[in-house]
Amino acid sequence: MKRALNKTLYIIAYGFWYLVALLPFPVLYLLSDGLYLLMSRVVKYRHKVIWTNLKNSFPEKPDDELRQIEQGFYRWFCDYIVETLKLMTMSKMQLMKRMTFTGTEELNRVLSEGKSAAVYLGHLGNWEWITSLPYWVNNTLCCQLYHSLENEYFDRLFKFVRERQGALCIPMQESLRKIIQFGRNGKPLVVGYISDQAPFWWSIHHWVQFMNQETPVLTGAERIVKHTRQVFVYGDMTRTSRGHYNCEFRIIREETKGLPDYEITDLYFQELEKSIRHQPEIYLWSHNRWKRTRARFDEYFEVIDGKVRLREGKEMIY
Repeated sequence: MKRALNKTLYIIAYGFWYLVALLPFPVLYLLSDGLYLLMSRVVKYRHKVIWTNLKNSFPEKPDDELRQIEQGFYRWFCDYIVETLKLMTMSKMQLMKRMTFTGTEELNRVLSEGKSAAVYLGHLGNWEWITSLPYWVNNTLCCQLYHSLENEYFDRLFKFVRERQGALCIPMQESLRKIIQFGRNGKPLVVGYISDQAPFWWSIHHWVQFMNQETPVLTGAERIVKHTRQVFVYGDMTRTSRGHYNCEFRIIREETKGLPDYEITDLYFQELEKSIRHQPEIYLWSHNRWKRTRARFDEYFEVIDGKVRLREGKEMIY
């Protein structure tokens, strides 16, 4: 019964998504304008989280400027929603016009030498449109890591949309095995890592100073990059105008195998902070990024032999 219900919901969601995606951009942006008024003025979507994140990240800015950033965020976020829906039907020509890449010469040089590249990105701009990268690189398999959805039908739907341009989705739990497997075929890879999410408590092994706050970070991507000797590349995403983005590739470290622990992660967050400060309104401020603090971690957990364990007498927190 539950399986039949999920399948029915999948068909309805697919049909709705497809019909909306057929609308031209001017109509979609009218919908986005209406959604902006609803989310920012009526519902005030995650206002407390957004405002707290902005206040803590930019303590030097006056409230008037922070309110401008917040309203800019709502406008961009609503655009991001309709742009992502549009991805289901966008043509190669449309995507190459609206999602451009610079620095591809250096990226293609690395790939031509048989090396694979790790492209680090953040939840900045329209990261879904990055899946059009296969149009810009030569003779290369492009992949992105993602968290599988619990509902297999909706997971299949999102995978379909993200893989339309030829970039493959790799579930996080299969990442290292799949990357090694693809690498054995002798074809260089470009692997996209979005690594600015908040890790679970038991996955916290490193902290950085990020946006004026002590921040727990994911380090699994770094371990994969070093193990497979991928070239460390940062993708600096900017919005050049409404509905148009550019991603500039910068090679940060060409040799990664022998780098000190956490150097890649530290450098990534330094680059990401520069990007956010350049265009703060296009970062995902509604994500409760800093909900896990060092004080809370130290109170409930301890690290033994490199593994995070719950302290005796404490109950698990989430």
